[in-house]
Amino acid sequence: MDLTIWPIGYVRSSHREKNDAPRQGRLSDTVSEIVIEEKYCSGLDDVEKSSHLIVLSWFDRADRTMLRATPPHDPVEHGVFATRSPNRQNPVAFSVVDLLGRDRNILRVRGLDALDGTPVVDIKPYIPEIDCVKN
Repeated sequence: MDLTIWPIGYVRSSHREKNDAPRQGRLSDTVSEIVIEEKYCSGLDDVEKSSHLIVLSWFDRADRTMLRATPPHDPVEHGVFATRSPNRQNPVAFSVVDLLGRDRNILRVRGLDALDGTPVVDIKPYIPEIDCVKN
């Protein structure tokens, strides 16, 4: 099977090195920008109706050979799929961010843990009634 993912934009962030980025974006007050390519700009119509967005990005600087990881809060090594490590075979990152504003093709967001230049592959509205698992 051939699988191709095309970035729709990229992240502008003050986080330049792996050690600069927060471990969990939701716990950070850092404001970043998501710059969407002009050809996809109309796909942002009505995005500002959402207070929060799900951002799927590609952690292009991740180690794609890792199958085990040790989380920062747990000294025990686990299989990578039982962790939130950015190092994995397909480094698709999932972030729920606060949408602070939009200026044409630029989204200002808070809570993104991506490095500067990280490719963004998709954006979806966060819908609490669907996305928040209860109990």
